[in-house]
Amino acid sequence: MVVPLATPSVAVEHRADGSTLFWSRDPLRAHAVSPVHWLRHWGEHAPDRVLVAERPGGDAGRPWRTVTYRQATDTVDSIAQGLIDIGLSGDRPLLALSGNSIAHALLMLAGYVAGVPFAPVSTAYSLLSADHHRLRELIALTEPAVVFADDTDRFAAALTHVPDGVPVIACAGRRADVRYEDLAATAPTAVVAERTRTIGRDDVAKILFTSGSTSAPKAVVQTHGMMTANQQSLAQCWTFVESTPPVLLDWLPWSHVFGANNNFNLVLRNGGTHYIDAGRPTPDDLPTTVANLRDVAPTILFNVPAGHAALLPHLERDDAFARHVFSALQMIFYAGSALPQDLWDRLRTLAARHAPTEIPLLSSWGSTETAPACTAVHSLDTQRAAIGTPVPGVTVKLVPHAGKLEMRVKGPNVTPGYLARPDLTAAAFDDEGFYRMGDAGRFADADRPELGLLFDGRVAEDFKLTTGTWVHVGRLRVDLLGALAPYVNDVLVAGHERADVRALAWPSPAGSAAIAERGWPAVAAEMEQRLVEHGRAGGSSMHAARLLLLADRPSIDGGEITDKSYVNQRVALANRADLVELLYAAAEPMVVRAPGADGP
Repeated sequence: MVVPLATPSVAVEHRADGSTLFWSRDPLRAHAVSPVHWLRHWGEHAPDRVLVAERPGGDAGRPWRTVTYRQATDTVDSIAQGLIDIGLSGDRPLLALSGNSIAHALLMLAGYVAGVPFAPVSTAYSLLSADHHRLRELIALTEPAVVFADDTDRFAAALTHVPDGVPVIACAGRRADVRYEDLAATAPTAVVAERTRTIGRDDVAKILFTSGSTSAPKAVVQTHGMMTANQQSLAQCWTFVESTPPVLLDWLPWSHVFGANNNFNLVLRNGGTHYIDAGRPTPDDLPTTVANLRDVAPTILFNVPAGHAALLPHLERDDAFARHVFSALQMIFYAGSALPQDLWDRLRTLAARHAPTEIPLLSSWGSTETAPACTAVHSLDTQRAAIGTPVPGVTVKLVPHAGKLEMRVKGPNVTPGYLARPDLTAAAFDDEGFYRMGDAGRFADADRPELGLLFDGRVAEDFKLTTGTWVHVGRLRVDLLGALAPYVNDVLVAGHERADVRALAWPSPAGSAAIAERGWPAVAAEMEQRLVEHGRAGGSSMHAARLLLLADRPSIDGGEITDKSYVNQRVALANRADLVELLYAAAEPMVVRAPGADGP
């Protein structure tokens, strides 16, 4: 038995200027105007099916609180009426500080109905930031009409930056200008039905902020039609989602396009169920995810590579747990960066051992500006760095740039632009209207385009050595993670205007445990041997001559890491310029520890 996937059918046009156009021969089919219409459809056809579930307080020991499609439809209409009654419109957004929750989901959908753009902000900007610099920037940029904080006591420090006169919607806490429960109890009028009827594809549904992986976050306009077109194109690639309603247990934040547009919308479009996971792939929060997975058998396992890496040891040492997790699974998905070979092999081994059917490991490629998917893998015969073929309705243009092919895209999933920044909007598109993604790609096999593209890193991250040789950072980063697995979590690739490449790395939990158990000299010696073996595979631009193990963690306030765990190479290296100098001043040994990295 094989999970049903569409067979890629593609077209390629090579142009005289050296660029290449690449698109799907499968045209984009008819699709809903708005996510609101998905909700209403399932409210009528599967009213008692659970749409979203959460554990109160995120406590994995408490029973799930659930909301069915019918309950969600009724509550969304009530909240929409409440938003209209307090004078909200499409002129200024509803800024949401809180993370994933039932209230968050229903308030977002109500905003769609009421015509109020919904703008979710990463909770890290409110709860982990020391100076709230990013939050203050986003408030100034969006000029919100209202702010949502589920617990105003928890978000008290962040709320001090909300301008006077801007009301706060809250579920709990001492401060609440508008109570969520009062909005949810509002009686809908005919205005709600009329608003639903008149929604247009080009109407603004929400504002999503870019993750800041290469620059300060930007406010990306998301229309109703962007989101519905994107889900239609994915359904034409991953055909199984229409025959089996997806069940997700997912932690990925709805302030980011992956968790919100890709995952939540996939559930909503196909009548599935979204279990909100209060865990994260960190040592402190992973036990929550594991406990939740013992209770929920997902049909799709969405995660970033760091998330899969954190979960793997639990699956590998507990066969009963692994059999449960794989019992209904139809797809393992990874995004954010390529999957290191070690993780790829271990996931395939687990799937082969425990899944009742062959489980594809799939990925896609896109951005906040593209809602997100522009390409998708939908074949069992794929490579770990594959990002697939263009989804129906999207054309990818590959343009030669500094020895690579820069990928640009056009389609109904692409944003009309950035809020209040016409300058950034103009700069984001080329003279043919293709969005400049800033990523590079290459064909897996130029003679077989149906095998799709491989991700080839961020164009902005690559640099030259003093020899004139280009260093392709994205590719080398993944190779180093594979060579040093399981000892490191992430790698910074240094060497701009240097004679060779060197790297800084953060130890993984497994690496820290190994250092504590075996001692630093033994682990360092093994890592050095791994670097030597990796260096035999290529020239100076394809391996790291030395490595320094870091003592700190990536900084959110410093702009070094996003809420999807992607590290901004340029910023993180600039913030550690002294350590880069130390790394290049080091002689032997090949692997050293940064000052202060005395513990495990």
